[in-house]
Amino acid sequence: MLQRFLDPATLAGLSGLDLVAKTVVDGFVSGLHRSPDFGFSQEFAEYRAYTPGDDLRHVDWNVFARTERCYLKRYRGETNSQVLILLDTSASMSFGSARVNKLDYARFVSASVCYLAHEQRDAVGLIVFDQDVVNYVAPSTRQGQLFRLLHAIEKAEAGTRTDFAKPFAHFQAFLKRRGMVVVLSDFYEQPETIIKTIEPLRFRGNDVILFHVLDPQEIAPSLREPALLIDVETKDSIEVSPEYVRHEYRQKMDAHIAALQTRARAAGLDYFLMNTGRPLDEGLREYLAVRQGRM
Repeated sequence: MLQRFLDPATLAGLSGLDLVAKTVVDGFVSGLHRSPDFGFSQEFAEYRAYTPGDDLRHVDWNVFARTERCYLKRYRGETNSQVLILLDTSASMSFGSARVNKLDYARFVSASVCYLAHEQRDAVGLIVFDQDVVNYVAPSTRQGQLFRLLHAIEKAEAGTRTDFAKPFAHFQAFLKRRGMVVVLSDFYEQPETIIKTIEPLRFRGNDVILFHVLDPQEIAPSLREPALLIDVETKDSIEVSPEYVRHEYRQKMDAHIAALQTRARAAGLDYFLMNTGRPLDEGLREYLAVRQGRM
């Protein structure tokens, strides 16, 4: 049942990001409470009975609907953390071999992290970027922040080429408070360039998670006949054969992923490969595991 709620194709049929985020997080948290192997559920929330005068915004209406009893979510170790999401909307993120492309998948993850962080009373912000900073929502816990974030994610569109330098310079210029940084990108850049650009965030005390968003056909492509491939960002083209795809391409892609993972972890950054053909729960588990480890 949980996999059905978190399946990308199922989420694509929902009417808005607010519903996507709520569906993902509610289904995911429900799965955490059922799992004996993942101990974050008690860290995420516990419940106490409602008493007159309590803030009704903290009532768990899902529990009320099932039990007709009124309970409030109570969070252990309120940390008032800061979470900033950096969403890559470069042209390459528009690629997708199925119903959900990389940008849509990254939107789903971004919206879910926003919703989850909001539920945890964290100050959440967003930077949307390609070769420049396209949109910036400053981290906040004020009323309406979740709506502002979801609106910005909803209207994010695939743009031009990627330039990691500008969004990270923007981050360092305007954000003085330490927190958690979540980067979603297909990372089509030299691994050493990516890490060199992002690594300074760790020096300033931030915890950084790199979500490497790739389509299944980018990880392990299938090609039955020669094809002309065109780079959506540079417009460069190359003719490839099925044999090249099976051998040389796979070796190069595997080496790129391995190098990025190795360099990221050596720099103290958390790295996670996100296959857009798989449900979203793995990425959310990674986010929660990192957050739990930093509390």
